[in-house]
Amino acid sequence: MTNDSVEIKKGLRDVYLDGTLLSFIDGRAGELYYYGYNIHDIAENASFEEVAYLMLHGKLPTNFELAEFEQNLIKNRSLPENVINVIKTISASHPMDVLRTAISAMGESDKNLLDNSKDSVLAKSIRLIAAVPTIVATHSRIRENKKTVAPDPNLSHAANFLYMLTDEIPEAEDSDLIDKDLVLHCEHGLNASTFSARLTASTNADFYACITSAIATLKGPLHGGAAEAVMTMANEVGEPENAEKYVQNVINNGGRIMGFGHAIYRAIDPRSIHIRAEAEALCNRRGNPKWFSILQAITESKPMKSRSRHGLHPNVDFWAGVIYNLLGIPEDLYVPLFAVGRMPGWSAHIIEQQEQSQLIRPRLHYTGEINRPYVKIEDRN
Repeated sequence: MTNDSVEIKKGLRDVYLDGTLLSFIDGRAGELYYYGYNIHDIAENASFEEVAYLMLHGKLPTNFELAEFEQNLIKNRSLPENVINVIKTISASHPMDVLRTAISAMGESDKNLLDNSKDSVLAKSIRLIAAVPTIVATHSRIRENKKTVAPDPNLSHAANFLYMLTDEIPEAEDSDLIDKDLVLHCEHGLNASTFSARLTASTNADFYACITSAIATLKGPLHGGAAEAVMTMANEVGEPENAEKYVQNVINNGGRIMGFGHAIYRAIDPRSIHIRAEAEALCNRRGNPKWFSILQAITESKPMKSRSRHGLHPNVDFWAGVIYNLLGIPEDLYVPLFAVGRMPGWSAHIIEQQEQSQLIRPRLHYTGEINRPYVKIEDRN
């Protein structure tokens, strides 16, 4: 007999797996904290390298610690030859598939692959935080039949990514913009990809396996694809004056306006406040306010205004696509760029989970028949 009194939590919503020190999200108030630091303070003051250090060490670095950490990242930016060969072999694949496969190849070249001690995993974390931007940029150049660009040790994490992607030293305002985007995407609780990373870590799998699990989950359009979908929508709208009719038609046909709503936030996503302001500034600076105007018109349309009163607001990815578009980043790199930013968060969660030494093993409630009669194959109709 099945137990009909079992309470099922669809999608594991509101189920607390464990405690964490990494971040706190107050969805009703629209607040986010990294290790207790308010995201507004972090976004306005901290570099991505500082936040990555915070994620891995639980504290903000001193000047000396930050300089040492930055040098460690710089030393790990270049890719092993076997990884470059893998990227060349599968260059026609989707960038997320290339990233996932390249991460596996990074593991193959790590002589300490199976060492899950904290010091070893910290070293692996730094290795991949540094290498993932190089993987994404190298693949982008190879598939476009362009010469790959070696990392520049004189550039920051964000600036170096743009440089490797375009073969041009970026303007400081552009690299600062990407830096802030990476900071805002760095960590966000037990979302789907982070859960995948922790689930894999709970089996005592190697670090690279945990990261490939997270990347595979992030590829799903219900998780990481919002920024790309929003730019597709903006192109379909075409002009700001078309927004009202477009939104109403989508809703009337049972569709969804991408980039709105969040599984946790009922107030405004605090990250979106910063990205929205940066998107508007970039559009004005580039003399191309059209994309921002279209997205603004969508948010101000009557259907979306009505929904905002019920807690449906633009999330961080609603505005991010405009920034990526104006910086010349191809649309299918939006999700890999999300992964670049999330690497410190994933790494920290893997470390935290491994310290728990607890296999994650939820259950499913069986709802089928019991004791069905077995019919031999010759007697089946």
